[in-house]
Amino acid sequence: MQRGIAQLGHDKPLAGIGAAIGRFAAAKGYTLIRNLASHGVGRALHEYPEEIATWPNRDRRRMHHGLVLTVEPFLSRGGHMATQGHDGWTLFSQPRAATVQYEHTVVATRSAPVIVTRPG
Repeated sequence: MQRGIAQLGHDKPLAGIGAAIGRFAAAKGYTLIRNLASHGVGRALHEYPEEIATWPNRDRRRMHHGLVLTVEPFLSRGGHMATQGHDGWTLFSQPRAATVQYEHTVVATRSAPVIVTRPG
């Protein structure tokens, strides 16, 4: 996640987030769940830009100063997609594998990214 956050900044490509997380995951032997993604945050929880991939991709969109978004990779030990359980809330990787997700809400600026969900 931190590698993806480090890619945030004014006029930087959104694809840089997924590229950085993808390099980390591959080097450590993880796979990435590819149907759950980061997203913009504003007055609503999920806003533009929708579906910001946290895996290597060809997204041509660019960030701008003040853009608020999540960075929330799903790293797995073999899963590639997620399916929803019968309770309508629980997610399972397919194929089944240990998977972890963590996220921060971050503001892209002209200098360093600002993590607004960091405690303290």
